[in-house]
Amino acid sequence: MANEKKSFFSHETLEKNIGLMIVCSILVVLFAGLVQIVPLFFQHSTTEAAKGVEPYDPLRLMGRDLYIREGCVGCHSQQVRMLRAEVQRYGSYSVAGESVFDHPFLWGSKRTGPDLARVGERYSDEWHRIHLNNPRNVVPESNMPGYPWLAQNAVQSDNIGDRMRALRLVGVPYTDAQIAAAPEALKGKTEEDAVIAYLQGLGVGYRRGQMQTVPGSK
Repeated sequence: MANEKKSFFSHETLEKNIGLMIVCSILVVLFAGLVQIVPLFFQHSTTEAAKGVEPYDPLRLMGRDLYIREGCVGCHSQQVRMLRAEVQRYGSYSVAGESVFDHPFLWGSKRTGPDLARVGERYSDEWHRIHLNNPRNVVPESNMPGYPWLAQNAVQSDNIGDRMRALRLVGVPYTDAQIAAAPEALKGKTEEDAVIAYLQGLGVGYRRGQMQTVPGSK
């Protein structure tokens, strides 16, 4: 009927009140997000380290921070998708359990350069040194910039203990002995050494863990 009173929460009311629509949209998105995210905190596959994955040693930890500082993460993702073409090119797809010690984790979709989730031990340390100094010496078509200063800068060691203690607060199981020994492990190392150590470890622990689960593998 023409004189029928409309409910305040009718669809027509929502469409005509932009403020109310925005509030309701936000509530729907928040609820949907909670439904998707909250269960992940109770799944072992997302909260426990995958077999073979261990916390970063001091040199790799500093290398990871340098990798972020230099913007490498802006061009290289570390997430192999569950697609046949990606697995054939990069290796086994990424799982949450191999990133539980990463704060922040470096998954993403940006690929100006290749995905690096499985680059560990694919090339020699010397290859990486040449590549970091001038990528075109080993990949002529590369548009990656060089990072020659990494070989000239000593890796920072005065706050490595603070970094490890901060990570321990969010669940990385560093011991007091490991933290105390960290500055000594960085003595005489360059930023280039640290970045290479980080790259050489990407995907290695997870790959070895997976191999140990295959009958007859060593």
